[in-house]
Amino acid sequence: MNAETPETEPAAQEGAKRRVRPEKKVEITDPKAIRALAHAARLEVISELYSTQVSRTATELAAQTGLTPSAMSYHLRALQKWGIVEPAATAGDARERRWRAAGSEFTINSGGGVASPEFAVLDLELDAFRRRVDAYAKVRDQRRQDSESTESPGLVVLSSNLLYLTPAQRSELTAKVFGLLKEYELDDPEHVPEGAERMATMWSLIPDDRK
Repeated sequence: MNAETPETEPAAQEGAKRRVRPEKKVEITDPKAIRALAHAARLEVISELYSTQVSRTATELAAQTGLTPSAMSYHLRALQKWGIVEPAATAGDARERRWRAAGSEFTINSGGGVASPEFAVLDLELDAFRRRVDAYAKVRDQRRQDSESTESPGLVVLSSNLLYLTPAQRSELTAKVFGLLKEYELDDPEHVPEGAERMATMWSLIPDDRK
């Protein structure tokens, strides 16, 4: 099995907004599986299904990525092969299959080799981030042209810091950041609070080897 899926019970934290279901981590370690992820549409699917924890049809995912439903179905079957996505319960039109994330969290672990395949995945993730920025810029400019009120300051946040960390501090910082993000996950992904806007986050920690 290339996708390791140990199940653990979520820790109870007072005031936290953690999901009530058990956590299930999907970890990809097989180099062939990692190379299979080096496709923009597949990463978009993983991001959508794992971030929202809501099932989607191939047609819905195709519209988001710009592919045809048949092409998206092909990519979904490829992700299913590696245990990353799985069929979900059908709602409404039973003729079209729904898909969901195979777990609550998704990680890639290639062992940290110099030529690790996840660097290709990283390039695609950065491209997806750029597409989000471009889409947001177009919507913002259109709103300004239509004389609509612009968003409040601080809606878009970008920060870059240089830190000196020991290996233990790196692990501690990573755990703290992921723990903080979990506190803002929806209790029920099917019910979005009124006034909430879908926001994309990206966090990176990488050695600064520039000389």
